[in-house]
Amino acid sequence: MKQQNFILIISSPSGAGKTSIVKRILRKDPKFTTSISVTTRARRPSEVDGKDYYFVTPEQFEIIKNEDQLLEYANVFDHNYGSPKQHVLDKLSEGYDILFDIDWQGAHTLKEKLGELVISIFILPPSMTELEKRLRTRGEDSDEVITQRMKRASSEIIHYDAYDYVLINNDFEKTLSRVSTIIAAERLKHFDFSKFVQKIMS
Repeated sequence: MKQQNFILIISSPSGAGKTSIVKRILRKDPKFTTSISVTTRARRPSEVDGKDYYFVTPEQFEIIKNEDQLLEYANVFDHNYGSPKQHVLDKLSEGYDILFDIDWQGAHTLKEKLGELVISIFILPPSMTELEKRLRTRGEDSDEVITQRMKRASSEIIHYDAYDYVLINNDFEKTLSRVSTIIAAERLKHFDFSKFVQKIMS
């Protein structure tokens, strides 16, 4: 019996918890690897180039995009983000499931291109007040950027119903447990039983 690999997208407004969830899944589940996005935005103090993102210049990003090296790309807060195609294809062929931490635009593009290979989860904050509190608590963005993120959050949340699963992150450990349950169920759905069935029927 062979398991067919899949792509798991986790999206949320900035501050709703997707990055923390992604990091925990990668730490506890060796079958997952992540798609590391290319971005033109500046690196935050807590981020590592080549681990969290590949940080490039706008000119470098245009070259990568024009050479069709990206599965999807989007512009967010005047910065470009994209998912390198070859990295994803290589990891799938090596037997990994791929974890994507991308916004609704990228999720939509991947769904259109890869269809049933893609499973998607949208993480909602318990409230907009709590979302702003989390953004301020992490201390990585200016007041201006936080205001921009809060404005963008509303435009992101309205796309929740395009996802396969929707979770409210009012308790991180419970939300993480639910994501793990979804992963387990999807892996069962992606098992290829054809050879086994042929064997027992022969």
